[in-house]
Amino acid sequence: MPRSRINGNLIDKTFSIVANILLRIIPTTSGEKEAFTYYRDGMSAQSEGNYAEALQNYYEAMRLEIDPYDRSYILYNIGLIYTSNGEHTKALEYYFRALERNPFLPQAFNNMAVICHYRGEQAIRQGDSEIAEAWFDQAAEYWKQAIALTPGNYIEAQNWLKITRRFE
Repeated sequence: MPRSRINGNLIDKTFSIVANILLRIIPTTSGEKEAFTYYRDGMSAQSEGNYAEALQNYYEAMRLEIDPYDRSYILYNIGLIYTSNGEHTKALEYYFRALERNPFLPQAFNNMAVICHYRGEQAIRQGDSEIAEAWFDQAAEYWKQAIALTPGNYIEAQNWLKITRRFE
């Protein structure tokens, strides 16, 4: 049984109902409908913390989805799961792949910056200030790209950029 039929969350049920109606009235191929169903089920599993199930659904959605824009969001969500699991190298890979298909995902740039900043902090704890600075510089570049796309967002990142004199 598809996850969308068993989920007990009111918001998820409402989303599923609206999505099902849209899938019926918007002209789409059966492959596109199936890809969306896997994507929707992946989001539902992810929101419940069932990351293995979410990944299975996202990978299946990737197999079926042909639209680069839609694929970018699937890849982004896969990146989120790897970030949550602490697999930062894999997460960065998926964020890069998402941005290749859709360069207007400020949240992907932000998440990449957060990972780089975290790695910079790790390098400081290990006593390697040169490596830390390289990670912080990379974080700054990603945050600048996120802020350029959505100037009113990422206020904490903007403050960090100003405090560290990385904001131009």
